[in-house]
Amino acid sequence: MKPEPIDDFERELRSALQRRPAPHAFKQNLLRRRQAAAGHRFLWPRLAASILLAISVSGLLTWNHIAQERRRGEEARRQLFIALRITQHAMNDVQARLAARNQNALSQGDTQ
Repeated sequence: MKPEPIDDFERELRSALQRRPAPHAFKQNLLRRRQAAAGHRFLWPRLAASILLAISVSGLLTWNHIAQERRRGEEARRQLFIALRITQHAMNDVQARLAARNQNALSQGDTQ
């Protein structure tokens, strides 16, 4: 058996795991990248919250508009029924007057 391949492997492993100093601008680059990522990280939740707020306000305004239209429709319906009752009352009066006039005309026609 040859112990050398294991020794080479151990040597490469020690070399790979050996402590080396970081490059000169490593810390500044790392902090700059972290700050840039932090700016993007807060952008999406703010954007999502803004969209949800806009949708909520739009839905509330639409619901309010529909409720107002419903109230206007109910008021118009109520007014229509009042107008129909008044018209029916007036028509009944006219019909009663015509019936009375016809009755008078018939009774006067019988006497002549």
